[in-house]
Parts: sequence; structure tokens; C-alpha cells
Amino acid sequence: MHIGQIITTDCANGTGIRLSLFVSGCTNHCKGCFQPETWDFHYGRPYTQEIEDELLAELKKEYYDGITILGGEPFEPQNQAELVNLIRRIKKEQPAKTIWMYTGFVYDKDLVPLGKRYIDETDEILDNIDVLVDGPFVEEQKNMKLPFRGSENQRIIDMQKTRQTKTVVLHDCEK
Repeated sequence: MHIGQIITTDCANGTGIRLSLFVSGCTNHCKGCFQPETWDFHYGRPYTQEIEDELLAELKKEYYDGITILGGEPFEPQNQAELVNLIRRIKKEQPAKTIWMYTGFVYDKDLVPLGKRYIDETDEILDNIDVLVDGPFVEEQKNMKLPFRGSENQRIIDMQKTRQTKTVVLHDCEK
């Protein structure tokens, strides 16, 4: 996995003050994407143990509400294989921090068994994140007034409630 960017003290990609990790690689290629350079799976620098250690050290700072993982596309199979380990570590070392993830795939279509981005790690990731912003960016539905997303088709999903009820439950900031 490669990472394109790390943004500290970010307030644009989730509630509160967040640490944002942009992974590289995306096969969606949404028209109007704000970071098309991240489509390349080798954009940026390789993800290493040292980078992971730095992320966890930064996330320990008291003012962070959590981490946001976006891209590129976190749910590309090669990214999931790495991100599941980061998520495990965050849950173990910083359990009070929230985890948001963005995907251009649709949760209840693409990230479920037999979905086009479902692999062995998918359920563990989804079970351990707090919020999933799903759906491709659709330029014709662009709306810059929406909180934490770019087009009207995208949803902000409360993953803990969704996984408990087995039906999509929107996050409070979406209602």
C-alpha cells in the first residue's frame, strides 16, 4: 500500500479534529474527483511500520477525536489487507478514538459477501469503524453544502448501529 498524504488537525473529513490518512490506488475513477493523482496505486510513498508508528503517536494527542481513512480508495483489496492491521492497532492502543472511512463503493452492494470489493478483511474493517461515507462522487449531484461529502448520492453511515441492526442507519450528522 502507498499513501498520498497525511493531514494533521483536519476538520473537513469527519466530526471534530481528525488525523486524515489518504491511501493511494482507486479503480473507480469518478468524473470530477478532487484527487485523481491518488488513482495510481504507487502515488506517494510506501506505507511502512515507521509511518504507522508515527500515525499512532500523532493520534495519541489529546485534541484528536479520531482518524479518517480516505483516498484513493481504502476498500481496494490491497489497501484493505494493510488497513485492517492499522485499525486493529488503533482499537487496541486508542480505543476512545473514532474511525471514519470514505469509499466510492456502496456499502450494502459492494462491501457485502459476493460484493465486488468484499474480501476476507472487509467484515473486520466494517465491524471496527464508526462511520462509513459511501458511494461514488457523482459530478452531476455535486453539492458543496453537504457536510463531509461531495455529492448527494453519498451517505454517512453509522457503522456500529448498521452492523447491529443489519440495516443501513445514517449517522446523526446526516439526519
